[in-house]
Amino acid sequence: MPVIDRKWLPLNALRAFEAVGRQLSFTGGAQALHVSQSALSRHVASLEDLLGRPLLERRPAGLALTPAGAALLPVVRKSFDRLEEVMNGILREEAGRQRRLRVHMAPSFLHQVALPILGDFRREFPDILIDVSSSNGTGLPPTEVDVAVVYDRPQGGDTVRDLLWIVRVTPVCAPSVAAKSAGLDMASFLAGQELLHVKLQGEPIGTHWSHFARQQGIVLDAQRGVAFDTATVAAQYAASGQGVLLADIDMFASEMAQGRLVAPYDVVTEDGYGYYLALHSEDLGDPAISLFRSWMIARLGRAIRKAA
Repeated sequence: MPVIDRKWLPLNALRAFEAVGRQLSFTGGAQALHVSQSALSRHVASLEDLLGRPLLERRPAGLALTPAGAALLPVVRKSFDRLEEVMNGILREEAGRQRRLRVHMAPSFLHQVALPILGDFRREFPDILIDVSSSNGTGLPPTEVDVAVVYDRPQGGDTVRDLLWIVRVTPVCAPSVAAKSAGLDMASFLAGQELLHVKLQGEPIGTHWSHFARQQGIVLDAQRGVAFDTATVAAQYAASGQGVLLADIDMFASEMAQGRLVAPYDVVTEDGYGYYLALHSEDLGDPAISLFRSWMIARLGRAIRKAA
């Protein structure tokens, strides 16, 4: 079996494949690199010949990555991104050059927890520019990032994951809603209330409420109610006096301490999910990423201990 050696890395072919794979278009890739489409096709074909398998396939809807192409593309993109960043840094000799750290966070985590932490980090380390992105879904985002805080269950794989906290949930609502239902057992209370849900990619509405009902041994129509994109918006809706939310008591500790949300029943459960700080193992040696990782773990540890 032939072995790829860095002395013979086909850099032009890799650059051609990255441009086509990013655009999923030979035309778009050729325009991005300012070369002819035929030249681009020859480069990609030579890379496929070298690897002995196709990287792209033509479908009725357009180009698609094969499994081999999907494995290779993010590595090539990240490598070129880092080369571009470092080489541009060398060219910029002015003092005070900032390092850009690409950080992705789950929306509710960003709004409820991370904003003051990011502000403190920037004040202490002004030479590191934070480029923040946010989207729903579990696991690492599809976009290229340096480090991410993800909402997920425990996972294996080739990424480094640090558990920031395990999600602990309880039904919460506005004080007025709790007062009107005083004296009811929890099953009766929930049966008479609008259930509020947070959408979870790949999971049906009601997943968290169904899990909670099974844990508590109660019967509950978990699919009814109103669904929101983020827990922050769902909590605001609950605080306005409408419905009951299964909320993370650490994420919404401030709202509960201020009395805007109350927990009518003394029950707290774990739903199997947590917030993890995730990064690729090859980035552990990057000083900026390592610094941000240590900072987040230390700050979140203190915040959760204080809330508890």
